[in-house]
Amino acid sequence: MNALNEREKTIDNALHSADKARQEMAALQFSNEQLLRDAKDERDALMRDARKVRDSIIEEARLKASQEGQRMIENARESIQNEKMAAITELKNQVADLSIEIAEKLLQQELSEPNKQKSTIEKWLKDVKIN
Repeated sequence: MNALNEREKTIDNALHSADKARQEMAALQFSNEQLLRDAKDERDALMRDARKVRDSIIEEARLKASQEGQRMIENARESIQNEKMAAITELKNQVADLSIEIAEKLLQQELSEPNKQKSTIEKWLKDVKIN
């Protein structure tokens, strides 16, 4: 009878230990599931933050590229305007040089003969007196 009671106690202890182990496993499983949920929430928060940072960096880069593009366009316009003004000035200088050359040749032709010299000088003197 003692052996039977002893065996019954052992079985009860074993069942009790098994129940306790089952409860501990359930608690661990719940704890693991909670840790997993927390990890997923943290991961999701990190991903949201990373997306925000990425979007911010992209927007900043786009804005800087736009500003740099506008600056380059403005510099190109200034350069074109400066080159245009230089070309106009050069053209005016060339026209002035050509005009002087033509005037010199005309004067040389006009004043090549003494009669023409005299008539031209008289004409200029009359023009000067009138003005």
